[in-house]
Amino acid sequence: MKGKILNALLLFSLLGSVGLAAPAPRPAPEYSVKLVSGRQIPLSSLRGQVVVLMFVNTNCPHCQAMAVFLEQIYRRFAKQGLEVLAVAFDPDADKLVKSFVDRTRVSFPVGYDERDPVFAFLNRSVRQLTYVPILVFIDRKGMIRGQFMGDDPFLGPDDQQTGERNIRSLIESLLREGGGQRGK
Repeated sequence: MKGKILNALLLFSLLGSVGLAAPAPRPAPEYSVKLVSGRQIPLSSLRGQVVVLMFVNTNCPHCQAMAVFLEQIYRRFAKQGLEVLAVAFDPDADKLVKSFVDRTRVSFPVGYDERDPVFAFLNRSVRQLTYVPILVFIDRKGMIRGQFMGDDPFLGPDDQQTGERNIRSLIESLLREGGGQRGK
């Protein structure tokens, strides 16, 4: 009996993780990144650019490492139409964003939000187990072309070089594609 219960729990946990990723491609819902300055950056204003939107917890070491990597990518590809934004959604994120930026030394915009709007954008339930960082790749036409949780093999949680290679390859592919009008 105990074995059947354990097998059922294992099956449930495996099936529960299948299909949790939001489908892609799909239109990016409207979303604005709130900066500490009070300014907001609506995603719609970035149409025509390739956008990497990273959701983080400010004290997460994996998030900090990903931010440092994305800063390198941002500096390399910004002139080709890449925009990188980060959104912290841990409790008191509005107060913690500055220290995150100071630690990572990123030049791209880093904002904050509460958990519920972030999960709504990600098309996820707040009840679902979620690993950060979460990366969302949006093409020039405003379509989400990839959405990856921190534990996704695409991001290489067990092999940083593989994750970086995958991210770079996807960004380069999206930059080669045309379409859309550049935002204001």
